[in-house]
Amino acid sequence: MIFVLRRLGYYLIAFWASLTLNFLLPRLMPGDPVGRMLSSMNGTLDDSQVAGYRHLFGLDNTPVWQQYFRYIGDVFTGNMGISISKFPTPVSTVIGSQIGWTILLGGTALIIAVVLGNLLGVFAAWRRGGALDSLLPPILVFVGSFPYFFVAMAALYIFGAALGWFPIGQAFTLGTTPSFSWDFIGDVLYHLVLPAATIVIVTIGGWMLGMRNTMIATAAEDYITMARAKGLKEGRIMFRYAARNAMLPSVTSFGMSIGFVVGGALLTEVVFAYPGIGYQLLTAVQALDYPLMQGIFLSITAAVLVANFLVDIVYVRLDPRVRVR
Repeated sequence: MIFVLRRLGYYLIAFWASLTLNFLLPRLMPGDPVGRMLSSMNGTLDDSQVAGYRHLFGLDNTPVWQQYFRYIGDVFTGNMGISISKFPTPVSTVIGSQIGWTILLGGTALIIAVVLGNLLGVFAAWRRGGALDSLLPPILVFVGSFPYFFVAMAALYIFGAALGWFPIGQAFTLGTTPSFSWDFIGDVLYHLVLPAATIVIVTIGGWMLGMRNTMIATAAEDYITMARAKGLKEGRIMFRYAARNAMLPSVTSFGMSIGFVVGGALLTEVVFAYPGIGYQLLTAVQALDYPLMQGIFLSITAAVLVANFLVDIVYVRLDPRVRVR
């Protein structure tokens, strides 16, 4: 309990620091954010309209410390401002409409890569020197060395444009009305296959090698030798004794990867025109939409902190040695 409360305190401090940095983001950027945004707009604005935009950004003549506390209060009440590129839609509405697609894409790819990669790592280490251990790791490392966008573009060209097996973009067929029908769900999954597969192909090698290396070290421990001396079945030793302890670093890595899920595979979403947070962040940067950029950065940070806190709780259950008595 003490360990969990201590970690909670650390994450609250980290969240406060991220809030402060997010507040300072438009104020530390070179030049005038409002001026840069207005320069990209057609037409001229009078002084009252410019003042309104400055107030919208929280960059008016109010003292900085008052702006800071106003920003903190707005965040905790769910008010992240108004999106400039999608005016007058609130930032929270824009993020809420996109984050579900990102979680679907990144979450599906992450779970498949983690489960399949760790299982392959367990079997490769347990049968060290076999065909699986000798052939698969070099291949996966080679494929994983390619950038996401390269693999995505190659898959899009081969399986989308050339062979026509999968759609070449979007999360569902254009013109389709979203619903909870089996037809729409099947259409979404059909569009999900190609972008999710590219992420899995690039990331699965890291999960496999991580588990393989940890599993090899764990298999040399004395309690594994003792379990074999007791005559326990190999499958039980492999999963209940060796794999359970070897998976601890993977649990930590899984928590860190949650940021990848919420942040979205930016380049993958761009290549497939997938309507996620990563694609929306690129749009916000191109449109100089500072409120939306701040909201997305804060959402990513909060997701990472919450995920890592939950992982710490799970870690206590898996490894009692971290508990403070």
